[in-house]
Amino acid sequence: MSYISLFAANYTLPSTKLTKSLISFNHDHSSVTQFQNNSNNRRNLPLLQVASIPYPPVNVDYLEREFSGHGVTFAELGDSCVVRMGLESGSMATLMLPSGLVTSYKVPMWHGGTLEMLHTTVSEGENGGGKIQGGVSLAVKCGSEDGFSWSPNTWALTGVTGDPQDSIEVELISSDSEGMVEVKYKVNLQQDVLTSELAITNSKTSSIRVTGSVVTHLTISTPDATYVIGLEGSNFFNRPPFLSNYSIIPPNWSQDKGRGYKQLWGQTSLNKFLSNWVVSEANEEDSTIGKEVEGEESDNYKHLTEEMSNIYTNAPRNFTIIDRGRRNSIVVGRNGFEELYMFSPGSTHEWYGKYAYVCLGPSAMLTPIVIRPEDTWSGGQHLHNPT
Repeated sequence: MSYISLFAANYTLPSTKLTKSLISFNHDHSSVTQFQNNSNNRRNLPLLQVASIPYPPVNVDYLEREFSGHGVTFAELGDSCVVRMGLESGSMATLMLPSGLVTSYKVPMWHGGTLEMLHTTVSEGENGGGKIQGGVSLAVKCGSEDGFSWSPNTWALTGVTGDPQDSIEVELISSDSEGMVEVKYKVNLQQDVLTSELAITNSKTSSIRVTGSVVTHLTISTPDATYVIGLEGSNFFNRPPFLSNYSIIPPNWSQDKGRGYKQLWGQTSLNKFLSNWVVSEANEEDSTIGKEVEGEESDNYKHLTEEMSNIYTNAPRNFTIIDRGRRNSIVVGRNGFEELYMFSPGSTHEWYGKYAYVCLGPSAMLTPIVIRPEDTWSGGQHLHNPT
């Protein structure tokens, strides 16, 4: 499939300092949206980064001409674009281009207002711009025995369908430099469901292995008031936190555990991290990692007050997270993926603060997904807010 490039041909990183207005809502879950709304001169905003990755600017004028309508609007934010999806029922979602990061998912509540379900933070980046972390992101790596290695980090918008009365779907696409592996990423907003679906097509003459996860940060009042229902009997491996480009990890995690993700993996890049997550029979060091802690979940009403980082290998396709502090629940479902990743920073942090979240998502970390030549694999996640 051909599509129009959305990125400027020539681009250099500006050295503009981060504005105070960006820092002021570092812990605001809707900070990305507020930053754009409160800015008087959007053309002069500092460079916006998603985590540590700088992106080329997006052609927002083209997006407005080609894709406006269907309940979707586009707004410039620095060199990125904020894509807002809104239904008449009150459900809303926001994602960023070209990063593909979903930064907000708001649902209507029984009291007439809306409630933010995702957890995002904004802080100062290395180049003086805004660094966004959290939300929902796709962190995967594609590789093969012939040395091919690629991760979809930059996304182009290829389609918008639906209407604000029923549902809205945004389709993104990313492919390697030779066009041999293509990933389509669809974000679908319904009245009480947000779905993230991906389809990976392998046009190579050899099979590829896919590792990684759909990484979702759900905002909560505190892990001390949060419970997971439905995991009883699920087998798991205890592993260090998944460190993607968008992860929010407490800085004292490695000290508390005696050995942390930085010490274990040696560097923070996604490619290095994922390559070490896959247990290889030919690598004795990796195989011992896979034997660290293996267990079976004994509690069907699991309390997240303690620090935890697990990969479940046979968890149910749907389970529920209840937050007594915010008096809400959300059903998390998956398809295509066999594993489930879950991380809780524990309850020692500030209520409603930077580390008031639970990170989870369908994953392929222990066992890679194998896609044969000229074949397509699909999988995804859905977040359902019961009404």
